[in-house]
Amino acid sequence: MDSIVIQIASFHHVGYAHDISDLIQESAQKRGTGIAKRSPSYITQKINEQKAIIAVTNFGELVGFCYVESWGNTKYVANSGLVVHHKFRNQGVAKKIKKLAFQHSIKMFPEAKLFGLTTSLPVMKINSELGYEPVTFSELTDDDAFWKGCESCINYEILQKKDRRNCLCTGMLYDPVINKMKKKHFWNKSKWLSKWANIKKKMGDNKLSI
Repeated sequence: MDSIVIQIASFHHVGYAHDISDLIQESAQKRGTGIAKRSPSYITQKINEQKAIIAVTNFGELVGFCYVESWGNTKYVANSGLVVHHKFRNQGVAKKIKKLAFQHSIKMFPEAKLFGLTTSLPVMKINSELGYEPVTFSELTDDDAFWKGCESCINYEILQKKDRRNCLCTGMLYDPVINKMKKKHFWNKSKWLSKWANIKKKMGDNKLSI
């Protein structure tokens, strides 16, 4: 079985740009849902900016891809175009690509809110595990450049008719500030429970010694 390497893409991977562009388009056509088209030149740009995650086999075969975009003066960041070749699906590759893209995005843009639009249930599940929550479109970026990227999606007409309020996609958002507060609350609760368990243990030990 081929081993799969998942990493931040570099200039060494520019040669995959056409295959990645084709894979994104093929995936959208097969699913009949909206992954916006991305040209080889756009993919190349993302690779050169080190804003992409690529998965390849040890023999150099393309497995999957995802890229990072920033909007609204880097206040919002999206991990977009997540695709995995059909030969390598159901192996947890998409989850690993998404996780690395998520970690890379936080490192590059620590103050940004991470968001995404998707019709894919597996992607929604992965996002939820990473801390994303479903939100209304009004909570996403209002950057026109982002919404312009939806023009090549087959569902764009629906988005226009709804005045960008909703579509077939589900909006999901990861807010680093809220997530940090949740972690702090969880840590404080865990600390309290641990302290309470120790008190109960001591009370139990005292009862036994009487």
